[in-house]
Amino acid sequence: MVAVPSSLYGRGMTTTAVPRAGALLRTWRERRGWSQLALAGAAGISARHLSFVETGRSRPSRRTVLTLSEQLEIPLRERNAILMAAGLAPAYPEHGLGDLPMAAVSDAITRILTLHNPFPALVVDRHWTMIDANDAVLGLVEGCAPELLEPPVNVLRLTLHPGGLAPRIADSGQWRAHLLARLQHQIGATGDPELKRLFDELTGYPCDDPVPADVPHALVVPFRLRTERGELSFLSTTTLFGTPLDVTVSELAIEAFYPADAATSEALVRGSHLDPSSYVKVPR
Repeated sequence: MVAVPSSLYGRGMTTTAVPRAGALLRTWRERRGWSQLALAGAAGISARHLSFVETGRSRPSRRTVLTLSEQLEIPLRERNAILMAAGLAPAYPEHGLGDLPMAAVSDAITRILTLHNPFPALVVDRHWTMIDANDAVLGLVEGCAPELLEPPVNVLRLTLHPGGLAPRIADSGQWRAHLLARLQHQIGATGDPELKRLFDELTGYPCDDPVPADVPHALVVPFRLRTERGELSFLSTTTLFGTPLDVTVSELAIEAFYPADAATSEALVRGSHLDPSSYVKVPR
């Protein structure tokens, strides 16, 4: 459990804590596009009480903060921040993957990454920092600028940087537009300033293959990478942990890439030097 200064509990709470908690809740309500009346109805409280909470005239209870946070789908880290701003203890623990309570999660991640070989799979946090990856990913990023591979490795930066994978991505403009749109959606959902800084950085990278504005959106955007084994084509999926109650777990995502054609599947299986019968074959 995150330690909370004693001055934030009960009578020791400062006079600015409650207004700040209310302001945070109001910011999230506006970000989600809820009116006070609609949110109050969904949370089972009066609109008057919600108004008082947002303006700091009323101190929100722990139950009220958690109920409003659930309705607004506020990330667990930010729920803790609102609770602490209201002088209340955090509700959600935050452990490192190496901590004992995370053993089952860490083991599951290792198994998923290992079993996904020889196809690429990696784990990222909320800022797209690579937490772990399987051998297939390490093989694909060989030749990228050494500084981009120094921890902490940011996956989006590694992908779109001119010294990273960008020069080897076929239809790089389309893939770049896909990643930037995804990042922009994440910024809208979280309001995370670090993601906004990352977006500004990425949009500043040169792109020799811009996507025309009139190109229709594809249902699935393939990731096509030129390698020594030929052009490899992938479809990607994102996996999140269901109903997480730990801040760290809630912010993890497993990005898995599957071969989009038989040639890619066969090239990766051959390159792995492992038994081809162990892997799923893509129909021709």
